[in-house]
Amino acid sequence: MTPGTVAAWGPAHTSAGLFRLVPVRLERDLALLVRWMNDPAVAAFWELSGPPARTADHVRAQLTGEGRSVPCLGVLDGTPMSYWEIYRADLDPLARHYPARPLDTGLHVLIGAPGDRGRGLGSLLIRTVADLALDHRPRTPRVVAEPDLRNTASVAAFLTAGFRFSAETDLPGKRAALMIRDRSLRRLL
Repeated sequence: MTPGTVAAWGPAHTSAGLFRLVPVRLERDLALLVRWMNDPAVAAFWELSGPPARTADHVRAQLTGEGRSVPCLGVLDGTPMSYWEIYRADLDPLARHYPARPLDTGLHVLIGAPGDRGRGLGSLLIRTVADLALDHRPRTPRVVAEPDLRNTASVAAFLTAGFRFSAETDLPGKRAALMIRDRSLRRLL
């Protein structure tokens, strides 16, 4: 495990408890991910509801993408409660839709259990993961995200986590809010 890999980032102490990103292993995590993807609140934006093979194909593509994306479970005090994709935004198709900078890090996130939504955990953990990325990827100039513009809860969570709204952009399958957290403004937000 090299120091820059997500698996080596270690735990983060948060006001909600000890948080850790654990790289996904399909044989261990698929049933949980399928349950989350089939939750109507998640399915509306992730569009991965259906049989396990659909979620497995999506995650497998992340796992085999030459390390450009790292799918992880977010584990809070020992309980898996969120799913994250931490990816090289500058190498992703997203880069064709915004002025990408070399080594931009991107985030996709979903909060799995309905009881964990709507109480500020999303904002807290988005800030935590963005901080981890900036701490452990010192050449990353910024962290970006592109939640569906209709997902007002997600957009609000990114804003509360210190991201700024940069633009609306049309991506395949959605109109997105481009959210950016600049390294240079990190201590101000």
